[in-house]
Amino acid sequence: MPSPPGGFEVPLWRALTVFRLASLAYVCVLAIRDSDRYAHPYAVGALLLVMIIWTGVTAIGYARPAWRRWPLLLADLGVVLAVVLATPWVVGRAALATGVPTMGVAWMAGPVLAWAVSGGRRRGTIAALLVAGADLMTRERIGQSSFTGVILMLLSGVVVGHMARLAASAEERLQRAVELEAATRERERLARGIHDSVLQVLALVQRRGADLPGEAGELARLAGEQEVALRALIAGASPTAAVYPDGPEVAAVDLRTLLGRYASSAVALSAPATPVPLPRRVAGELAAATGAALDNVGRHAGGRAWVLIEDEGATVTVSIRDEGPGIPDGRLAEAAAQGRLGVTQSIRGRVAELGGTVRIMSAPEAGTEIELTVPRTQR
Repeated sequence: MPSPPGGFEVPLWRALTVFRLASLAYVCVLAIRDSDRYAHPYAVGALLLVMIIWTGVTAIGYARPAWRRWPLLLADLGVVLAVVLATPWVVGRAALATGVPTMGVAWMAGPVLAWAVSGGRRRGTIAALLVAGADLMTRERIGQSSFTGVILMLLSGVVVGHMARLAASAEERLQRAVELEAATRERERLARGIHDSVLQVLALVQRRGADLPGEAGELARLAGEQEVALRALIAGASPTAAVYPDGPEVAAVDLRTLLGRYASSAVALSAPATPVPLPRRVAGELAAATGAALDNVGRHAGGRAWVLIEDEGATVTVSIRDEGPGIPDGRLAEAAAQGRLGVTQSIRGRVAELGGTVRIMSAPEAGTEIELTVPRTQR
């Protein structure tokens, strides 16, 4: 995958430019030293000029994040392969047989490192194999020293690619940490403002209207419930990504945190003492289905409701129970026919999309219990 611009990978691109300049200087020194041994000295000079120009092009191109894409990467590899394959003609096989270095020498490792930084170990290995294969094709005799260069090039592609992926991963983690810190500070600021205004007003309404009859008393009770729910919301941690050791990173949240928002004087929440981690999407949909069920309790059953979270390993079950009049036979089908799809879509539809099941158990004057069961691992 392409590397994100900027961040921790910038030093790697700069180091690549320094390497290419240093290796080019080394090639020039060798060319001056062996100029009288080349079969075509003028062709060697022309090839050196091409290498100097291309080193400048790559230094400018790789310095710009928008240019670190396939066109420049493929062109870089193509130019280096052309230089390597031209070695037998410009240097001469007789000179190569006497130990004269090839034109590429260390300079030909440039695209290997560029591919490794841009795409990790796999891309670096592919480039190393192509360059090493071209270098071996230019040699009449392949000995231990030839394979030593191939191994070094492969190791450079793998190691540098691994470092590049670690740098990208570290940058992503740092970004998430910065975002989380900013969100936490904003939540704390909002919590202070809410505490100084909204919570105090709700508490005042609840105290002043607690003993009033009729709708005024009901409004006071509702204000008290909302105060409890709002305090739980601003006091609890917001769901954040967590990392679990069973394989790659999985963005997960604790289901207890999401459902804790519904706890109030009218809704009792029972949950395990340990976290109940679920993938972010699964936890969000399950919490939304639970909220829809509690909304139905408030509108049709009244009174108290109980929410129970059960972590069963492969599955997680949330039970919502009330003490209302129950659901008459055929009422759900009738509501669906009338276009009232709260249970059908908000509850059954959400859970079904997660591969889970919904059980509704109800009896006249005995309340209703809804069980939402979803698998922990999504396919």
